[in-house]
Amino acid sequence: MTLMEEPKAAAGYVPEFCKLADLAAERVGGKALYANDEFFAPKENLLKPGRGIFIPEKFTSRGKWMDGWESRRRRAPGHDWCVIRLGMPGVIRGLDVDTNHFLGNFPERCSLEACAVSKEPKVSHWKLESTAWRELLPESGLKGGSRNFFTIHDASRWTHVRFHIYPDGGVARLRVHGEVRPDWDALRKRGKPVDLAAIENGGLVEACNDMFFGPKDNLIMPGRALNMGDGWETRRKRVPGHDWIMVQFGTPGRVARVEVDTSHFKGNFPDRCSIDAFPAEGGEALEILPQTKLRAHFRHLFAKEILHKERAFARLRLNIYPDGGVARLRVWGTPLAWT
Repeated sequence: MTLMEEPKAAAGYVPEFCKLADLAAERVGGKALYANDEFFAPKENLLKPGRGIFIPEKFTSRGKWMDGWESRRRRAPGHDWCVIRLGMPGVIRGLDVDTNHFLGNFPERCSLEACAVSKEPKVSHWKLESTAWRELLPESGLKGGSRNFFTIHDASRWTHVRFHIYPDGGVARLRVHGEVRPDWDALRKRGKPVDLAAIENGGLVEACNDMFFGPKDNLIMPGRALNMGDGWETRRKRVPGHDWIMVQFGTPGRVARVEVDTSHFKGNFPDRCSIDAFPAEGGEALEILPQTKLRAHFRHLFAKEILHKERAFARLRLNIYPDGGVARLRVWGTPLAWT
């Protein structure tokens, strides 16, 4: 095994791969299945949102409470590891190993392996070495209290990862960024339209002109928004114009129905919205939903209002007038490959 050098990056640097979905995040179904040691802090913390918090006066019966995964001090040869099921199978493009708040107790090094299984075995299976793991990141140095970034060069689709730390210690969060690769055959067999924009189907928020109060990626997350902070929200517009957000479909398809959900947005929902879609074959955008009045805290379903249902589109732009917040956007349709 080759030992890689410690990652070096300028302060505030965040690589491009961090714009991709976090395949392992708890909110998209990621789950820490097994860890050989989690004495001080549970493995599940690795996949939670945020960077973790530190409460100086908080302790447990086992020692200092830490918002991450932390194993005991190793007194024998070996190292610690954790198996994680990706919430969204896909191609892994990069890792963010965040040791935030772990300073005198972070691991010296880490590595990562991945596997692809069609049916998840029992938890006890992960203790064995029968799984066909492939190393994606060799042993690599870590810094304490930092986001440690690693680019991954592998084009295969994976369902699970095994995260190793050497020899022991604590990691606040693990982000596994990549491109979602849904099981399109399984989705087709269901015989139902799919949400072309959903992050779990490979959708990606490419850009927006403003996300002052709410991150753009919230717009296509699974499930209903938990509160106003779980949606996309822009600042109050004090100049002419309107706000917009661009979403790339997981696969080109024909749009049959759209949902614009303003749940939790009551005094700050957009007055109106419209949608422009970009043809799969290229060319100018077409308006598929004309400017339409919106209501506060309401799930707006548009079917008969959708134009150009015979055309296949690859992405769309949701325009809101003049500003405000939208909890979720759903774009139900049929993938072009199915027709």
